[in-house]
Amino acid sequence: MTRASHTEGVMIGKDGLPGWLDPVVRAVETVEPRQLSRFLPPENGAGRQSAVLVLFGAGERGPELLLMERASSLRSHPGQPSFPGGALDPEDGDPKGDGPLRAALREAEEETGLDPSGVQLFGVLPKLYIPVSGFVVTPVLGWWREPSPVGVVDPNETARVFTVPVADLTNPDNRVTTAHPSGHRGPAFLVESALVWGFTAGIIDRLLHYAGWERPWDREKQVPLDWRA
Repeated sequence: MTRASHTEGVMIGKDGLPGWLDPVVRAVETVEPRQLSRFLPPENGAGRQSAVLVLFGAGERGPELLLMERASSLRSHPGQPSFPGGALDPEDGDPKGDGPLRAALREAEEETGLDPSGVQLFGVLPKLYIPVSGFVVTPVLGWWREPSPVGVVDPNETARVFTVPVADLTNPDNRVTTAHPSGHRGPAFLVESALVWGFTAGIIDRLLHYAGWERPWDREKQVPLDWRA
């Protein structure tokens, strides 16, 4: 019997998922917070509750992930490739309940135009923390069961919307390490004419690792954040 939780139309369930997602489902069920990041939510409850949608689809070259590039005019993480997502609104509901599920779907619809009714949510990762912006982020994982057209809805929020084949993310030639001016080093991906780094790259890196999809890559190959310059 598949574990399922649902309230008012928001549901998590694993029935009918494609077999290739099994390693991801297992990883989501077993991974511990500190296996994902050293940045965990403050114990005093500080931080702005938010959620992102980690959406897997089936593309022409196999499994793929939906990403977007944030508008360069935004205050928070301008110009950075990311998962669709954002802060919880009061109408999303309980941040400790299904609020993050609603927020992830709502933000994805607002930012990329996707139809949430075609998305099957199948898991939630532990809440993580982004110190630079003070966000407490819940990564919500979904299967794009019925793909819908996506694209930029509001240019003030989103510069572009694109999908990345998992095969490109696991390709060692596309994997690099970035060094932030603060000195922090982290995994990154050079895909689709973009440098995916920071929080988003960290989540992808850990999912690939714990799903058993990771291939050996050169961690000494560094790329500066202004790699286009």
